[in-house]
Amino acid sequence: MTVEASSVVSGGPSATDLYVTVGGVRLRYRDQGGGPALLLVHGWSLDLEVWEPQVAALSRSFRVIRLDRRGFGRSGGQPGLDQDVADIEALRLHLGLKRLALIGMSQGIRAVLTFASRTPAVVSCLVLDGPPELADSGPTANLSLEPYRQLVRSGGMAAFREQWLRHPLMQLRSADAAARGLLRSIIERYPGHDLVAAPIVARASASPAALESLPLPVLIVTGEFDLPARVHSADALARQLPRAERAVIERGGHLSNLDNPDCYNQLVTAFLTRHAQQA
Repeated sequence: MTVEASSVVSGGPSATDLYVTVGGVRLRYRDQGGGPALLLVHGWSLDLEVWEPQVAALSRSFRVIRLDRRGFGRSGGQPGLDQDVADIEALRLHLGLKRLALIGMSQGIRAVLTFASRTPAVVSCLVLDGPPELADSGPTANLSLEPYRQLVRSGGMAAFREQWLRHPLMQLRSADAAARGLLRSIIERYPGHDLVAAPIVARASASPAALESLPLPVLIVTGEFDLPARVHSADALARQLPRAERAVIERGGHLSNLDNPDCYNQLVTAFLTRHAQQA
């Protein structure tokens, strides 16, 4: 495992792209702020820059670490749940973190929950943002990629990106031009590795029994206008996890951290202050 750093233009004066090589694959991450460690894990087709509206607020009290999941953003490799879980552990060991809190967004929740269920002793608490239906163990977590694979074959990645930005999961309620520009730039960076190659099927994810006995504090959030299926999944997960809290981000869709970052940041900071700082 090796590491390197390079300066970047976006993300503010303290944002630096760092790279760690895990199993021959180069993964991008950023490491900002100080305090209890917090790792942010993004959803499908996104990358670490989706958390830009959270960094300034969270890094006042926490060491904010953001990872481009394998196969997304500027990380190499092929996406897959098992690889995500292994990469989280490799990054934790590389950074010498004895304990950390994790925020998982959408598809990234699968990796966060699986990691936490396997190694609860190193996790202080979890925030789960817009969870999919976890009973679906496929790599796309309730989102069929086959129509998008066909679209890429017929029209290329540009056609996919335009159609995906119109999907309800990607629709922003906010009219903020910066948020909309950020989302578009992220989708433009999505390399589409899992649209042009056969998906990697996970060997195992967190079982219902493991979730029902998970001893960690968990905050589960959805946007006020998130898809009904995601709200249903969040409610079901809140009933399943023994120490779960449930919250709704006003005026937010599926990407509520972009739609209403002030509300999102206040809610998450309050939860982490109660649980991550005690670790």
